[in-house]
Amino acid sequence: MRGTRPFMHAPPMPRTVFASGLTKDYGDGAGVFDLNLEIDPGSIVGFVGPSGSGKTTAIRLMTGVMKPDSGQIEVLGERPVDFTRSTRARLGYMPQHAILYPDLTLRENLNFAASLYGMPYRRKDLMARLVEFVELEGAMDRLPRQASGGEKRRVMLASTLIHDPELIFLDEPTAGIDPVLRRKFWERFRELADDERTLLVTTQYVGEAAYCDHVAVLAEGRILTLNTPQGLRKEAYGGDQYEVAFAAPPPPDQLTSLARLALREPEWIDSRTVRLVVEDATETGPAVSRWAEERGVDLEKSEAYQAEYDDVFVELVSRLANGSGEERDDV
Repeated sequence: MRGTRPFMHAPPMPRTVFASGLTKDYGDGAGVFDLNLEIDPGSIVGFVGPSGSGKTTAIRLMTGVMKPDSGQIEVLGERPVDFTRSTRARLGYMPQHAILYPDLTLRENLNFAASLYGMPYRRKDLMARLVEFVELEGAMDRLPRQASGGEKRRVMLASTLIHDPELIFLDEPTAGIDPVLRRKFWERFRELADDERTLLVTTQYVGEAAYCDHVAVLAEGRILTLNTPQGLRKEAYGGDQYEVAFAAPPPPDQLTSLARLALREPEWIDSRTVRLVVEDATETGPAVSRWAEERGVDLEKSEAYQAEYDDVFVELVSRLANGSGEERDDV
């Protein structure tokens, strides 16, 4: 009965993923090295990096497909290589390459995946909703050899979500998917996270970092940094970026005081536009307005600048790989 044990508290929710010093060394610099992660439920964590950076190996270690050479890894409170059947049923795993039975249609492949998880025989409505979500209504009766690469990827995603898993591993889920459908997928991923599902997503599309709660940037098998999307921008450039565009090129002597608002030497984009790196962009706007008003300077633009994540990634890899930044490796 509720209310009869006022001094009892619910136990803390266990970490979804915990890894410490996780290493899988293939030799010749390939693999993952000293990977540290701590992920709580209900979040989207993106693994971003070029091909060969260790993203897929990290996922395989967390799902128990591979055994680590050293280090510690726990997922849902168990070592992945020792997962019980019931724990595996709480996972969803979409591998990087489509794995479908060639003699079964796409519909039959999806139905078979549902059967593996003991889904009720009367699951027609659920399958229909998933097929609609991945936009394959007209292709489900094709054999895999008759389907495009993108269609097979979409069936794999539907198969991964069919049993409503608690922890979802998605290895390049949007590869070969058009931009409109890619955004739709990420909207669904956010809905899943809001429903306390946890998603680990690998991607080579650096711009997809914006959809994640935290992003691990990988290079050469190591996590260079792990941060929020906005935190990555700030880490890459040493602060917030702020852009000021003048109605006419200002006299150089007027810019000395403006430069004092910046953390380092301003960057000129063209003869009338300057980009500042500042501590806090929200406080810089009023300061720039006061500066311009006091000097009678006309501004065309004064606003925070959001660098593209492709540029952020290049900047981060360049800075951190050269030892000019510090690693952050926990969520």
